[in-house]
Amino acid sequence: MKILKFGGTSVGKPERMHSVAKLIMSGDETKLVILSALSGTTNSLVEIGQSLASGHKELAKSQIEKLRSHYDQFYQALVQTPEARKEALAIIDEHFEFLHIILKISYSEALNKDILAQGELLSTKLFRTYLKEQGVQATLIPALDFMSIDEQNEPEIPKIKKRLVTLLNQYPKEKLFITQGYICKNAKGEVDNLKRGGSDYTASLIGAALNATEIQIWTDIDGMHNNDPRIVEHTVAIHQLSFDEAAELAYFGAKILHPASIWPAQHFNIPVKLLNTMQPEAKGTVIMELPDGDGVKAIAAKDGITAIKIKSSRMLLAYGFLRKTFEVFEKYKTSIDMITTSEVAVSLTIDDITHLQGIQSDLEPFGSIEMDFDQTIISLVGNEIAATPAILKKVFDTLEPVPLRMISYGGSRHNISILIKGSQKKEALQLLNKGVFGLE
Repeated sequence: MKILKFGGTSVGKPERMHSVAKLIMSGDETKLVILSALSGTTNSLVEIGQSLASGHKELAKSQIEKLRSHYDQFYQALVQTPEARKEALAIIDEHFEFLHIILKISYSEALNKDILAQGELLSTKLFRTYLKEQGVQATLIPALDFMSIDEQNEPEIPKIKKRLVTLLNQYPKEKLFITQGYICKNAKGEVDNLKRGGSDYTASLIGAALNATEIQIWTDIDGMHNNDPRIVEHTVAIHQLSFDEAAELAYFGAKILHPASIWPAQHFNIPVKLLNTMQPEAKGTVIMELPDGDGVKAIAAKDGITAIKIKSSRMLLAYGFLRKTFEVFEKYKTSIDMITTSEVAVSLTIDDITHLQGIQSDLEPFGSIEMDFDQTIISLVGNEIAATPAILKKVFDTLEPVPLRMISYGGSRHNISILIKGSQKKEALQLLNKGVFGLE
């Protein structure tokens, strides 16, 4: 079985949903198709939830009506027969009736998760309606019937596998299945989700549960590029990456792939292909166990970084100082990206400042605290690059005009990371594109 996931931009317009239908009908292998919400829908649902949380029900009502107007236009361009339009309208009525009902009840975080789930539920049901109009047999398998997370918000792969196999076995002759990305049930049995970007995670988890032959992630770009094509003019798609290389790139800012989506596929050694819905003929990028040679493969940038420096003469030979420092971040469930140390100071970076005030307060007894905001981590990723001194020299020579705040070298054989001011990200990426890849 193949797993095919299509992101919001791939299904965000009726004509693109038509193209997705053509893509999934090629070949004889059984397929399970995962859809995100239509592009823009999740953002709209987030805004509706925020309005309700702040007590602005009239604003929420107008936001719901605006979103409804978009879907009314969408379905009329998606399907054409009276029967299909009637079915599509009934689907939209059902889900927007739910959104209007929530205006009359008390808001809660659990209710907000229900709100956010409407996007994927709508896109999959409308897509199945279009397939039915085209005479294509497809079975909708609700993600809420099999996708689950435990008390620590971790996916329950054995349970997912058992439920999903049971559902699929009910349709032994079926060749095409559709389900939702992103949404799941939590340990309490409530509607929940795999956080933003979680449709990639859904695809990888399902692929692992079913031991799929491959997982395809379809977006609006032809694979992972060697640099950020939104900032750097001349970039190229990477033909092949190892799981380790792809995981580093995803974590450090490559937007095409959700960071969590690598490990299930890697654990079960299932190839992942990154493909372009708008250019299906493009080769894209394949992610597999082995790397395709050594050297720098790609550069990623992670914005919104805050650097924290703790300086204290008591650090010198102080047993347990780092442990106590890390315990502060563990207390506030805030992960650390980079860290460097000296005899009297430790510098580290975080990308989540939700609990920064509490973190700062707890760190102050250790020494003086300095913070730099709006920083960017530039990460160079490739097999064995941290074991190649010539690459490090080339990077430093290339970035000579850019002041470097921190350097992470040796923590991974596949990664060299550098912290700079966010305002100099574009300059740094362009310099590296020329200095490392020879592309201008």
